[in-house]
Amino acid sequence: MKKKYLLIIIAVVALVIIGFASGVFGQKESESIVTTIELDKTDIVETVSGTGKIQPEIEIKLSSEVSGEIINLPVKEGQVVKKGDLLVEINPDLYESIVDRNKAILATSVAGLSQAEAQLTEAQASYNRYKTLYKKGVISGSEWDKVVSTYEVAKATQNSAFYNVESAKAAVTEAQRNLLRTSIYSPTYGTISRIDVELGERVLGTQQMAGTELMRVANLSRMEVEVNINENDIVKIKEGDETRINVDAYLKKEFRGIVTSISNSASNQTLSADQVTTFKVKIQILEESYKDLIDSRIENYSPFRPGMTAAVDIITNVKNGIYGVPISAVIMRSPTDTVRNSETSKKVYDKELMKEAVFVNQKGVAKLRFVKTGIQDDKNIEIVAGLEKGDEVITGPYSLVSRTLQHGDKIKVE
Repeated sequence: MKKKYLLIIIAVVALVIIGFASGVFGQKESESIVTTIELDKTDIVETVSGTGKIQPEIEIKLSSEVSGEIINLPVKEGQVVKKGDLLVEINPDLYESIVDRNKAILATSVAGLSQAEAQLTEAQASYNRYKTLYKKGVISGSEWDKVVSTYEVAKATQNSAFYNVESAKAAVTEAQRNLLRTSIYSPTYGTISRIDVELGERVLGTQQMAGTELMRVANLSRMEVEVNINENDIVKIKEGDETRINVDAYLKKEFRGIVTSISNSASNQTLSADQVTTFKVKIQILEESYKDLIDSRIENYSPFRPGMTAAVDIITNVKNGIYGVPISAVIMRSPTDTVRNSETSKKVYDKELMKEAVFVNQKGVAKLRFVKTGIQDDKNIEIVAGLEKGDEVITGPYSLVSRTLQHGDKIKVE
């Protein structure tokens, strides 16, 4: 009898254990605590961000076209110069002597040309006289050949002397130009933004290639930011797009700009597999956005200095009065998300079919809704299709929404 009761007790305990393990009784399904928002219309400003350096829109690099020692450097960095102001003077002694030498060669060539022309005149007269005699048979054929030969030589000599003079003239002109190149003048009105040489320094220069860079003259009244934009975002940008600009030196002020140039070729042509392809974009800083910082007492003044760091937000699209949700609410899920594998009792996912989706609260139960999205800013993303006004969208916690929350899970709104 006791043995019978013992077997009954063991059977009951086993059933209880199995019941707890299977969740038939003794276990209440837990509720996930979530935050939600009611779907409503909002405004979204899509931007592409980048960082870069401020530089003048117009900055002219001045290089030496002749070699020599700098004997005069009458300007300094930050100085305002006008077109035609002397900036650098290179020792002209060598080039003056070259001019004198070429002038002497020219004089010799001119004298040679005069002599050749006199000889040609004499040979021409002999040629005409002997031509008549030859026709009358007074002179022999050999004598006539000598006269013709003398005439041809005189003509060739005169022709050669003429080109010698032309060559000497060109040499004098080139020497004079090189002499003029020893004095370098400002090509435009602007500010000396950089000087790379010192008084007494020797510089190199040729006409075939850029010589030593001497300095830069910039128009500081028009400044721009040059940024590198990822290839995934460059297609969104077009010339004329408005921008918001923040400069590290002016942390409490936001400036406005406009896209003026978009590079057609990638900045980094030779790339390894892990490098990102970028394109250069230039943004003009609009003067009206920093008028209050301009010191009118200083000529060609700018509150920005070449090389300052700036962060740029390029406004690529603006939509007002559209449905939008926080970016954190949109996740990637497969349409098979609610299908369970009978053998493993685990979710079955097809990565190739992953689509954008959100969870909505339907009477305390999380329901998965697949959506179509549009533009986004740093907080919200546009919902083009899949939701209706008034839907209660689950927005957080992010780790729960993006990883563990499942279709059909019970939830409790915080």
